[in-house]
Amino acid sequence: MSPQIIALALGGVALAVLFFGVISSLRPRREIEQRLERFATVETGARQPAQEARPRMSLVGDSINKALAGRSFADDIATQLARADLKLTVFEYLIFLVASVVVGGALGFLLSSGSIVFALLIAVVGFFVPRTLVGMAQSRRLRAFNNQLGDFLNMMVNGLRAGYSATQAMEAVASELSPPLATEVGRVVQEMQLGLTQEQALANMLRRVKSDDLDLIVTAMNVQREVGGNLAEILDTISYTIRERVRIKGEISVLTAQGRISMYVIVLLPIAITGFLYLINPAYISQLFTTGFCGWSMVVCSGLSILTGYFIIRKIVSIEV
Repeated sequence: MSPQIIALALGGVALAVLFFGVISSLRPRREIEQRLERFATVETGARQPAQEARPRMSLVGDSINKALAGRSFADDIATQLARADLKLTVFEYLIFLVASVVVGGALGFLLSSGSIVFALLIAVVGFFVPRTLVGMAQSRRLRAFNNQLGDFLNMMVNGLRAGYSATQAMEAVASELSPPLATEVGRVVQEMQLGLTQEQALANMLRRVKSDDLDLIVTAMNVQREVGGNLAEILDTISYTIRERVRIKGEISVLTAQGRISMYVIVLLPIAITGFLYLINPAYISQLFTTGFCGWSMVVCSGLSILTGYFIIRKIVSIEV
């Protein structure tokens, strides 16, 4: 059997596994089970990550998820998926990860005409693809959440000054604002209605949303609950601080736009040119991967140079406020 057929078979198996994971993850469950698991709490009172509140894959998937529960790497994956608001279990994420590695290795093997080293290199890239996608989803959701914090605080302040309690004000926020902030605040209210304390519910939200501004708000609300004080005035001051920070970040983003574009060009332009040359003259580019040490040395040095330029420019344009 030829290596190309083996690579195609591995790629087909990986795609089949990926398809099975997507289809079986949509299997419906009884509504009562979904509601109970969505708001189930662990012994410490903290709610399980949000992605476990969705329909399970199958009996096998449930068993594997239970076996993975409590392990440090599985808990970290569950937390990252919750922060990205991806409706996946740990087992489903691992299926996507394995499929990405196998498909990447098979494609690399086919494109390089049987080069094991190139196939392993593309497989490593495939390993980081799911992590990168999750990180992008986290960043996008966190950015949207932080942009809504000013409106959230304004509504909280107005509600408190109108005579609402903190819980009633959060209910109003959950019904008036849009996701993702409304979703998270709604979860806090639901957890408090199911018996969790305000500190526990806010701590759960802070675990799902890793935001410095939210940490400041949660700390202020917890301190006010312990020692008393005018919560409306405290939140009003924090609201002004957050609005100014968002404004300054927007100005910095505009001023550093050219640097960020240069960073993307440094990374993508060499890869695009290499791919274009491979399409018009495969024999010319293939020498990089078939001439032994010299060719691979050039590939490694080019990759290191690209990464060095990327991280240097990223460090320059990343300004903390």
